[in-house]
Formats: sequence, C-alpha cells, structure tokens
Amino acid sequence: MRLLLTSDTHVPQRARALPLQLLDAVPHADVVVHAGDWTDTATLDLLQARARRLIAVYGNNDGPELRARLPEVARAELDGLRLGVVHETGPAQGRERRCADRFPDLDVLVFGHSHIPWDSTTGTGLRLLNPGSPTDRRRQPTCTYLTAEITGGRLADVVLHPLPRRR
Repeated sequence: MRLLLTSDTHVPQRARALPLQLLDAVPHADVVVHAGDWTDTATLDLLQARARRLIAVYGNNDGPELRARLPEVARAELDGLRLGVVHETGPAQGRERRCADRFPDLDVLVFGHSHIPWDSTTGTGLRLLNPGSPTDRRRQPTCTYLTAEITGGRLADVVLHPLPRRR
C-alpha cells in the first residue's frame, strides 16, 4: 500500500496552488494523508476528488468550515498498521515521550505544524513522521512531502521528497 503524506499546505496564503509534483503523485498513492493547516476548503475538495482515500485533520490555521468537515485527530488501520494523524504535537524537546503517552495504540503518527520534516521512533516503537510543507519551507532548504509503503502491517521505504523552488 502506497502512502503520500503532506501537511501545512496553506493555500492560498503561502502558494496559489499545490505544487504539480505533489499533485502528480496523488493518483499513485493508495492513501493520501494530510496533517492539517489547509486554510481553504478548495484544497480539501481537490484532494478528496483526486485521492483514492484521504485521511486528514484540521490544523490551528483552519477555520470553522474545515473544522466542521475534519476531525482534530484521525485514526485508521491500513494493511494491519495502526496510523494516526494530528496537526500539533508541541515542542521538539520531549515530543517522543508525549506522543508515546498520548497515542499508545498507534504504530505511526503523522503530524505537521512546524513545517520541519521529522522522522523518529519512540522508545515504545511509535514512528513519528512530519512531511514538512509543500508550500512554505520556513527554515528548511526546500519545501517537502513524504511517501511511504505499508507491507504486511509494517511501514517501509519512507522517502522525503524535496520540491523545486517556486519562481
């Protein structure tokens, strides 16, 4: 099962539209995961229309319309893997402990908010993934998103995809 992970799209504030490389990858994914901060419903509608399956949450910058359509936390079992999605996990320091305590029933937690890619595993085995942002690189060299594979209930082939700078 192929996953595409993204977050913090912030359309149209940070970009007029999602990057073409990201949009072109959507049909190749069995599941698209978005960890919040859409800021517009048009991007949600676009991904819902193009994705085979969308698992998504709202973020701190998302208004009432998005909050009415999306949960704060999403959970799904994908090919035996217990996946969770949330926008905010707090400061980097102590993140593994906080997330392991808050989500003891998950194998993987996808989060956003910082726009900084993150890939770590807690002492309990919970894998934490932040795909960064495809539209706002902040202090990173490029904008990014992640892809991954699930095989037999295990996450594999997690790849961070840098996006070309917009002109």
